[in-house]
Amino acid sequence: MSIEIRYATDEDINSWDDYVEQSPQGNLFHQYAALEIQAKHSNSELYPLIGFKGQEVVGLFPVFKITKGPIPTVFSPPPELRVAYLGPVLLNMDHMKQRKRESRQHEFIDRCFEWIQNEIRPQYSHIRLDGSHGDLRPFTWNDFSISPSYTYHVDLTQGEDDVLMSFSSDARANIRNAPEGSFTIEEGGIREIELIIEQVTDRYENQGISFRTSAEFVKDLYTNLPEGQIRPYVLRIDGDFIGGILATDYKGTVSRWQGGVRTDIDVDIAVNDLLDWQLMRDGIERGRTTYDLVGADNRRINRYKSKFNPALVPFYSLERSEPGMGKLAHIYKSIRQRA
Repeated sequence: MSIEIRYATDEDINSWDDYVEQSPQGNLFHQYAALEIQAKHSNSELYPLIGFKGQEVVGLFPVFKITKGPIPTVFSPPPELRVAYLGPVLLNMDHMKQRKRESRQHEFIDRCFEWIQNEIRPQYSHIRLDGSHGDLRPFTWNDFSISPSYTYHVDLTQGEDDVLMSFSSDARANIRNAPEGSFTIEEGGIREIELIIEQVTDRYENQGISFRTSAEFVKDLYTNLPEGQIRPYVLRIDGDFIGGILATDYKGTVSRWQGGVRTDIDVDIAVNDLLDWQLMRDGIERGRTTYDLVGADNRRINRYKSKFNPALVPFYSLERSEPGMGKLAHIYKSIRQRA
């Protein structure tokens, strides 16, 4: 019996988030409400694909169609929203022996791309996967080029004391020596999201970099996803906003999604060290296992992130262009570098 791929029905959508929760590749942005919000804010068309072998769900693959003039393109995740990872998720394969697991995974990926080619006919495709995708061969066999990137993960299972002791001496000193009562860190809401995005936008623009992730996108996620999945943390001194980090919290992972930029305000404390540590402490208290620092490809920023003693973890960008689409690929390469 072969794998059937279809556009998700209303019945499939009712169970979609349960499937995402079950999959080792599923993340917050795979949830159906998050997919709809991504489509809305990227002006794209969502194609929620689902695969079955008989009655058993094999996997999900949300893709987004963006048409430029007469040229259809496919993304997962869509560009310019700064969603780190998306792509397909796999289900009901952990109990299988290697040969059967490979066969099912490879057939699911093959059938998805056959469906996409038949129904969308994209001239350019771009997918970004997290490091939980250990077998990338079916993408190579479907003519995708693969480029590795990196992020940092902090292991939170050690407990608060051991996590802190693993940090560099300057990070520990910045955290321990911050004068008690001289600042507050709190988890906020809509207003704090606006403050963080405004600060990040200003910081990027001062460096001549366009930052296109809007506060409206983040607020839509905050409002429509389950409570606690989008967490805006802010640090204040005497009630004034100094800096903040937008974190995502899903399954076992807290991710440092947006924010944490250098503040232009002259203060005597290490603002981002304190914010990152608070996110980690709260994650440990909630039983989370991993703090994803989201990105390790910028040499200058890595000097900051690496002081938390993280593990280097790969993720992958996959790209395919039809013959003659080199110029289009170059355009979208510049777009996704900002995504």
